[in-house]
Amino acid sequence: QLQLVESGGGLVQPGGSLRLSCVASGFTFRYVAIGWFRQAPGKEREGLSCINMSGIGTIYADSVKGRFTISRDNAKNTVYLQMNSLKPEDTAVYYCAASPGCSTSTLTYDYWGQGTQVTVSS
Repeated sequence: QLQLVESGGGLVQPGGSLRLSCVASGFTFRYVAIGWFRQAPGKEREGLSCINMSGIGTIYADSVKGRFTISRDNAKNTVYLQMNSLKPEDTAVYYCAASPGCSTSTLTYDYWGQGTQVTVSS
């Protein structure tokens, strides 16, 4: 059974950092791209970043470019999202998802994790 599990969320002060993890199981991890998304209350789900199968190709949304870094460790079936210089507007539930190809569009992704809450507040 294909499964994605996010972790690493929490409460952080503005300007702080968090690293999210997405652990995959139930499929051949190295054959999929993984994307990170977030959804704040009352807002649509937003694509943030994607990393391709090899880990060489990445995509970032303008809202996080220069602050967030995506990486993957295929030996551990894990994708990371390092988030620096966090702002209150980064507060949301963060999701990872799997897709055959890299994209920040939710329409591309078939499998989703359950999400992890990130709250940026003083």
